[in-house]
Amino acid sequence: MLRLSTGLRINSASDDPSGLAIADKLKTQANSIKQGIKNANNGVAFLQIADKAMSEQSRILDIVKSKLIQAKSDTTSNQGKDAIKKDINKYLTQLDNIASQTNYNGISVLQKKSSNKEGTSKFVFQVGEKSENTISTDGNVQSNTTGLGLESLKNTSTLDDSNVGIWMNNVDMALDKLNKFRSDYGSTVNQLESSVRYMSSMHTSLKKSESVIRDIDYAQEYSILNRLKLLMMAGMFAMVQANKVQENMLKLLFK
Repeated sequence: MLRLSTGLRINSASDDPSGLAIADKLKTQANSIKQGIKNANNGVAFLQIADKAMSEQSRILDIVKSKLIQAKSDTTSNQGKDAIKKDINKYLTQLDNIASQTNYNGISVLQKKSSNKEGTSKFVFQVGEKSENTISTDGNVQSNTTGLGLESLKNTSTLDDSNVGIWMNNVDMALDKLNKFRSDYGSTVNQLESSVRYMSSMHTSLKKSESVIRDIDYAQEYSILNRLKLLMMAGMFAMVQANKVQENMLKLLFK
């Protein structure tokens, strides 16, 4: 009845000492992997936030490049170049804002800290039960004007033919660097998603293995229960019959 009410074949160590030890170890392993799955999914969300932010930064750099091309043409007046310079400054200021404000749970993902423009350290995600089961980024992501080599363009006072061509090349290099950051984060996301698929399969197998050891076979237990009920009923019937025999013998003796 205890087994049927709990659904467990092992309710105490005395039921199956070795089985309990194995089942508990499998349970711990399964729970560790379950947490690893959560960590990996959190890591995916972490890096996808960074990628979306860098996608907007890439769009900003595309616009800046177009404006520099516009400024390079002789058809653009000096007043027009001044307006373009102010526009570029605004866009690059927004690029820095994105770098400083983008975070996951308070952790900056595009630079060291919100108030520190240095590059990030590598991010390490624990995705397994062993300490060495980790997935990490390359690190040193510095997705701001300082890291992308565009600080001088942001602070320039003039746009003329002597420097616009240089800045156009600098924007191209900044885009290459930004794409490198995105590539690192993107490949790490692929690793984490692959890890989630593997760990999910492993978690299911571990829980199944634990269940085989710890849980009861309901059909077998009900069969045992019914057999015991029949034995009990047979015993009770035998006792009733024995009592009747004794009662009849007493009646004959005192008749």
